[in-house]
Amino acid sequence: MKDMVSKGKGRLLGLDYGEKFIGVAVSDGLGITAQGLGRIVRRNPQADLDKIRELIKEHRVEKLIVGLPRRMDGTLGTQAEAVMKFIEKLRGALGMEVEPWDERLTTVEAERAMIRGDLSRSKRKRIVDKLSAVLILQSYLDHLHFSLQGKVSDED
Repeated sequence: MKDMVSKGKGRLLGLDYGEKFIGVAVSDGLGITAQGLGRIVRRNPQADLDKIRELIKEHRVEKLIVGLPRRMDGTLGTQAEAVMKFIEKLRGALGMEVEPWDERLTTVEAERAMIRGDLSRSKRKRIVDKLSAVLILQSYLDHLHFSLQGKVSDED
């Protein structure tokens, strides 16, 4: 993670791939926090890729993190297969690293957070994809930092 900052590389883009929308989040410059960018209304594969390319360029993204929906037992279901096809399209079209990340319960967590925040049902529908992308990316960033801290403390 330090390398990302010290070499001046880009940020991470988190994606929550759904049937109608793709939720989008981006890391801060230090790779510590995730901020929601919104959602892409899915039109067709080419238009979706074009919008993602635009976001990559605008935010100087070096790597994509895509939520992979696993069943509670860890296996992959039908939606996960669709996400893996999407990931392969991204890799082929963009020529950059795309990492699947376990997103179990992120949509449920996002819904609960919005209910606790007393958001109306219509507002929740508009932002659940973005919030899910934030939770996916933040989970990934937290994992990186905890892994890095373990390596640092092991060297002491």
